Amino acid sequence: EVQLVESGGGSAQSGGSLRLSCTASSGVSFNRNSMAWFRQAPGKQREGVAGIDTDGRTAYIDSVKGRFTISRDNTKNTLYLQMNNLEPEDTAMYYCAAGPYGATIVLFGHAFDEGEYNHWGPGTQVTVSS
Repeated sequence: EVQLVESGGGSAQSGGSLRLSCTASSGVSFNRNSMAWFRQAPGKQREGVAGIDTDGRTAYIDSVKGRFTISRDNTKNTLYLQMNNLEPEDTAMYYCAAGPYGATIVLFGHAFDEGEYNHWGPGTQVTVSS
């Protein structure tokens, strides 16, 4: 069965770091999928955080540029989000997403459109204290 599972969430202090991972089952054509991290804070809409396409092009929301890095290892069917210099505003449930438009989603500026993704993980909680 197609499955995405996140890991690596937890608690950190301001200025600290966490590394999130998302592992895809064989049901997901990982090396042909666009991938992204979304997050949802309490009382807020879910928002795209970082995206990566099959050519390695990346996209980030302004608030995380210079602090977060998205990457993928196709040999391990794994997506990563390295989060450095964490801030309390980063507190949220983080979700991994995969979509079929692997080569174009970042290029055309649609990396954070939820409708472009058809597989979602259950989420991993990140809590950043001041």
